Amino acid sequence: MNSAPIYLDYAATTPVDPQVARAMAECLTQSGDFGNASSLHRYGVAAAARIERARAEVAALIGAHPEEIVFTSGATESNNLAILGAARAGRQRGRHLVSVRTEHKSVLDPCKQLEKEGASVTWLTPTRSGRIEPAALAAALRPDTVLVSVMYANNETGVLEDLGTIAELCGARAIPLHSDCSQAVGKVALAVSELGAAFVSFTAHKLYGPKGIGALYVRSGARALLQPLAYGGGQERALRPGTLANHQVVGFGAACALAARELPAEAARIGRLRERLWAGLEALGGVHLNGSAPRVPGILNVSFEGVHGESLVAALEGLAISTGAACNSSASEPSYVLRALGRDSQLAQASLRFSVGRFSGAQDIERAVELVRGALERLRALSPADGAREPLDSWGAGTGARLVAGEAGGPGQETWVRFELLVADDTVKDARFWAFACPHTTAVAATLCSELKGRTRALLIPGTPADWAVAGGVPVEKLGRLLVVEDALRACLSQWPEGARI
Repeated sequence: MNSAPIYLDYAATTPVDPQVARAMAECLTQSGDFGNASSLHRYGVAAAARIERARAEVAALIGAHPEEIVFTSGATESNNLAILGAARAGRQRGRHLVSVRTEHKSVLDPCKQLEKEGASVTWLTPTRSGRIEPAALAAALRPDTVLVSVMYANNETGVLEDLGTIAELCGARAIPLHSDCSQAVGKVALAVSELGAAFVSFTAHKLYGPKGIGALYVRSGARALLQPLAYGGGQERALRPGTLANHQVVGFGAACALAARELPAEAARIGRLRERLWAGLEALGGVHLNGSAPRVPGILNVSFEGVHGESLVAALEGLAISTGAACNSSASEPSYVLRALGRDSQLAQASLRFSVGRFSGAQDIERAVELVRGALERLRALSPADGAREPLDSWGAGTGARLVAGEAGGPGQETWVRFELLVADDTVKDARFWAFACPHTTAVAATLCSELKGRTRALLIPGTPADWAVAGGVPVEKLGRLLVVEDALRACLSQWPEGARI
């Protein structure tokens, strides 16, 4: 049985800490604090007390007052509540918002929804460092601006924004500031009371707590700036009604208390592991660091030259990592965050986000570097751009054959395939190929190449891309990439005149 892959995807989610799990278990059964916190009997009173203790632990981690914490189902809901709630509550003052192109989708999509409702959004583009220029933000503010939303730590690059300066700019114009701090809370010191933001979103599962519970910090005096998105029950300052899940809230509190105790030492340890990982990867060559310091300790985002992003991830079966934000990692499109930072499509697609966490060790870092090294060597050797081909006089020596070559796609394109054939008379004597392509396309090219030996010119191309897709289990959305394989074979035919004799 294969051992479990090394987990370096803590930015996507973290395992629940055993201490947190024990605290959660105390709120699930009849012998624990399972009651409805709104009930007035003993069980309800005990549950309410447990929840308020957890609220105080959550607040303490970010330097807030307990009454400023509103529990939600997670950072996505918190972001929606802050953005939609503030925009709709402020319609009488204006309908303009400011945000950044590299925000998480749970910020981008609510803003886009508001655009559909008639609001206007100014989208700021960060510099290559990953941060926005304060002057660009200041220039974007208008008399009708009702909210600015800027995340603290980018979820793909880990780059930290200068929220203090941003908050000062917003405060000078009496414009509320919202910040998605999901990747920062528990990883770096954060005191919202000093920051000046009106709203801060964060979640438990990014700091070793359970999924399904998060919070929105609502600064004292800012409640009137929000309109709820749901109604009924009046819980959570009537901003997020519904019976609270005791075990999730208590787990959130326990995770925050644990993070607060361990933050200084743990941040330093994780930072050292991250730098060790970067040193190992940089030594492989053709590796680019995405985003500049300052950044959260655990996130490292790098792009690799000469490899296809999907194939690189597929080649790293022993490593659990992301190609970007977890909400986007199932997509093959280049990261919109890295494109906004100036990476071309190929480098943006061939990027990996490594994120180190509480249970990572030095041995994980060393093993990860070796796995990446092996994958890069294999994929770069397969690339048409590599040039490390065996010379024809060695490959076809003594056969009396000649070389016929054909390729399609090319440098900078999503797919690039090259076939080389040794032909004599009207028959393929041998064949080889190179591919810069997704795993499915590469597999199809390899299968076809293995079947070319002995084929005549008339039968060189067996079937159609649709046939190959069915045989190879290629998803229908990738069928177009197989056309490049067909085009490369047709290019071989154009170099192999019909009826030619060698």
